[in-house]
Amino acid sequence: MKPDPDKVDETVIALLYLGSFESAGVTRAWKGHDWDALNRLYESGLISNPKGKAKSVVFTNEGKLKAKRACEKLFGGTV
Repeated sequence: MKPDPDKVDETVIALLYLGSFESAGVTRAWKGHDWDALNRLYESGLISNPKGKAKSVVFTNEGKLKAKRACEKLFGGTV
Protein backbone atom coordinates (compact mmCIF):
# COMPACT_ATOMS: atom_id res chain seq x y z
CA MET A 1 0.00 0.00 0.00
CA LYS A 2 1.28 3.45 -0.89
CA PRO A 3 -0.06 6.13 1.49
CA ASP A 4 -1.58 9.34 0.14
CA PRO A 5 1.11 12.03 0.75
CA ASP A 6 -1.55 14.74 1.22
CA LYS A 7 -3.18 12.76 4.03
CA VAL A 8 0.21 12.01 5.57
CA ASP A 9 1.14 15.71 5.45
CA GLU A 10 -2.18 16.73 7.01
CA THR A 11 -1.65 14.24 9.82
CA VAL A 12 1.99 15.25 10.39
CA ILE A 13 1.20 18.97 10.53
CA ALA A 14 -1.65 18.24 12.99
CA LEU A 15 0.72 16.20 15.17
CA LEU A 16 3.34 18.95 14.98
CA TYR A 17 0.69 21.39 16.20
CA LEU A 18 -0.35 19.13 19.08
CA GLY A 19 3.23 19.14 20.35
CA SER A 20 3.97 22.77 19.54
CA PHE A 21 5.29 25.37 21.96
CA GLU A 22 6.01 29.11 21.99
CA SER A 23 9.64 30.17 22.05
CA ALA A 24 11.03 33.66 21.42
CA GLY A 25 7.71 34.81 19.97
CA VAL A 26 7.32 31.99 17.43
CA THR A 27 5.50 28.67 17.47
CA ARG A 28 7.91 25.76 17.26
CA ALA A 29 7.48 21.98 17.09
CA TRP A 30 9.88 19.10 17.57
CA LYS A 31 10.74 17.60 14.21
CA GLY A 32 10.57 13.91 15.11
CA HIS A 33 8.35 12.98 12.18
CA ASP A 34 8.72 11.52 8.70
CA TRP A 35 11.43 13.45 6.83
CA ASP A 36 9.69 13.29 3.48
CA ALA A 37 6.54 14.81 5.00
CA LEU A 38 8.57 17.51 6.78
CA ASN A 39 10.29 18.38 3.51
CA ARG A 40 6.93 18.63 1.69
CA LEU A 41 5.57 20.89 4.45
CA TYR A 42 8.66 23.07 4.11
CA GLU A 43 8.34 23.21 0.32
CA SER A 44 4.69 24.23 0.78
CA GLY A 45 5.79 27.16 2.96
CA LEU A 46 4.17 25.85 6.14
CA ILE A 47 7.27 25.28 8.30
CA SER A 48 10.90 26.34 8.39
CA ASN A 49 13.56 24.19 6.76
CA PRO A 50 13.80 20.95 8.77
CA LYS A 51 17.37 20.30 7.62
CA GLY A 52 20.03 21.41 10.04
CA LYS A 53 21.07 20.97 13.62
CA ALA A 54 17.98 22.50 15.24
CA LYS A 55 15.72 19.91 16.85
CA SER A 56 12.58 21.87 16.06
CA VAL A 57 10.91 23.66 13.17
CA VAL A 58 9.04 26.98 13.18
CA PHE A 59 5.52 27.31 11.82
CA THR A 60 4.88 30.06 9.29
CA ASN A 61 1.69 32.06 9.93
CA GLU A 62 -0.09 30.08 7.20
CA GLY A 63 1.33 26.83 8.56
CA LYS A 64 0.11 27.52 12.07
CA LEU A 65 -3.44 28.19 10.82
CA LYS A 66 -3.45 25.11 8.60
CA ALA A 67 -2.02 22.98 11.41
CA LYS A 68 -4.69 24.15 13.85
CA ARG A 69 -7.47 23.38 11.34
CA ALA A 70 -6.01 19.94 10.60
CA CYS A 71 -5.69 19.18 14.30
CA GLU A 72 -9.32 20.12 14.95
CA LYS A 73 -10.51 18.14 11.91
CA LEU A 74 -8.55 14.98 12.70
CA PHE A 75 -8.72 14.95 16.49
CA GLY A 76 -11.93 16.89 17.23
CA GLY A 77 -12.67 19.78 19.50
CA THR A 78 -10.93 23.12 19.44
CA VAL A 79 -7.26 23.58 20.14
